[in-house]
Amino acid sequence: MTPNRSSPAAAARAAVAAAANVTRGLEHALLNTVTDSGDKPDGRRQRWEKHKVARRSELTDGTIRAVRELGADIGMDEIAAHIGVSKTVLYRYFSDKNDLAVATAVRFFESTLLPRLTEAITDDVDEYTLTRTVVGVYVTAVADEPNLYKFALTGAPSSVATADSEKLVAQLMTNVLVIRMTERDADTSGAEVWSNALVGAIQRAVDWWMTDRSMPVDDLIDYLTMLSWSTIVGIAAVNGSREAFIAHPPPLPEVADHTPAHTGHPAGGSTEEGR
Repeated sequence: MTPNRSSPAAAARAAVAAAANVTRGLEHALLNTVTDSGDKPDGRRQRWEKHKVARRSELTDGTIRAVRELGADIGMDEIAAHIGVSKTVLYRYFSDKNDLAVATAVRFFESTLLPRLTEAITDDVDEYTLTRTVVGVYVTAVADEPNLYKFALTGAPSSVATADSEKLVAQLMTNVLVIRMTERDADTSGAEVWSNALVGAIQRAVDWWMTDRSMPVDDLIDYLTMLSWSTIVGIAAVNGSREAFIAHPPPLPEVADHTPAHTGHPAGGSTEEGR
């Protein structure tokens, strides 16, 4: 390791911290969509802001409990009843169900995904192991919360805030790539493209898998690691250069010859003595 090169764990921690900042910024943006009832003096406005933050947090946590218990397809009436408030109260703090879903997604990242990532990042791992760890944390976090995932992360709300929410994991990946490529003096121009493409592919694969869980979770993690690591290695091989890659695209490996070496026996056969 060169003196100026941070460890894989340090790079990942920096990326998690950056993603946490994005999460906090998104929550702040969501809070600004909740308006107060007219002009207030500064003191009252500050008290309203604190109340708004606390109340949204309580209602988001109540929504998470409702979704876990009643399922991902519940409506605002059911959520309100489960929490023990009127639907009017929900609409006082959330502009619509999409807004509530985004707040739930933010809480999922903040309270579940990012802490698990932080805990999983250790100082004695290499880049490959770290890649598999990050993929594994994401997949298992989703697998553990199927109702919450469907409610918060797989809907199609149209708000800008939701689009930002879906970029949180991509932001994490982007920061890791930029840190590592900068240390290599590599071209980082494509970092956001690669990150969003990788994260989009992983999310789409997880969406597909969550419908019927057609393979064990460890198999899914292996396949997604295979995709992610192969992509990272290919990018590193050309130092991030689009021009170098287009000029000399790497060829497919030759088909391996699986014909067994001649041993005097037919391939796959056995001797009479071995029977």
